[in-house]
Amino acid sequence: MMSQRQPTRSQRHIVHGVVGLVVLFFAVVAAPPSAADLVRVLAAVTLKPALDAIAAKYGANKVVLVYGPSPMLAKQIEDGVPADIFFSADKIWMDELAEKRLIKEGTNTDLVGNHLVLIARKGSARPATIVPGFPLAELVGAGPLAMCDPDSHPAGRYAKASLVALGMWPSVETKIARADNPLLAVKMVARGDVPFAIVFTTDSATDVGVEIVGTFPDNTHPRIVYPIAVLAQSRNPEALPFLDFLRSAPATAIFRDLGYVTLGGGS
Repeated sequence: MMSQRQPTRSQRHIVHGVVGLVVLFFAVVAAPPSAADLVRVLAAVTLKPALDAIAAKYGANKVVLVYGPSPMLAKQIEDGVPADIFFSADKIWMDELAEKRLIKEGTNTDLVGNHLVLIARKGSARPATIVPGFPLAELVGAGPLAMCDPDSHPAGRYAKASLVALGMWPSVETKIARADNPLLAVKMVARGDVPFAIVFTTDSATDVGVEIVGTFPDNTHPRIVYPIAVLAQSRNPEALPFLDFLRSAPATAIFRDLGYVTLGGGS
C-alpha cells in the first residue's frame, strides 16, 4: 500500500503561481474590439484548441475569442460586458442566463459533449477500468491528484460527482490539487508536478506528454455538454452566421478530430 500522506498547502495551490498558462481574455487576433462586424465570443477555456481552429477556418479577422471559466464569463454577461455569443462548459450557467432573459430565444443549442478521464504522464501508469472499488487513493499515493475546483468549475463539479458516486471521494479529498482549468491540470501532469489528473477527454489530447489511464463512467456524473447561444444584448448581424458555422460540417469535423462528442447525430 502506498503512502496516504496529504498534499501540502503549496501542492494544493500549485496552479496559482503559474502565470504563463493563463489564457483568460486571449484574443484570436489583435483586431479593434470596436469594429462592428467582429463577433465577440465568450467561451470556456477548455474549448480553446477547437475554437481557435474553427475561427481560423471561418476567418480569424471576423471573430474575437475571449476565454475564461464559464461561471466567471456568465457573471460578466450579467454585468453587461459587451459580447455576442456565450459558449459554456456547463448547462447550469447557460440556464441561469436564460432565466434572466439574457440570451436570445431559439439560439440555445447543446453543441458538443465530452467524457471525463484520468490521465498520467506518458508511460508512467497502466490502463485501468474505473468502476466502484477502483483503488484510486492507492494509485495516487502521496499525490496530489489534480482537478478543477468542484465548487467553482464545471470540470471539477463533474469530477467530484463521479468520485462520490464511485465511493472514492472520502479517500482522495485531501489529496486534491485544485487547478484553475483542465488545460493547466494537463500541463501539471506533463511536467511531473502531479502524478494524475482528472480532465476531459479533449483536454488530454492537448499534450503528447500525457495519456489516458481510464475513463469515468458517464452515468456517474451529470451529462457533459457544451451549450452555446447568442446573447440578448447582441445587435451584431454576424453573430448568427458564426453560430451557424459552428454547427456546420467543417466545424463538426474539427470538434470530432479533437475528441468531442458531436450531438445531434455525431459520434
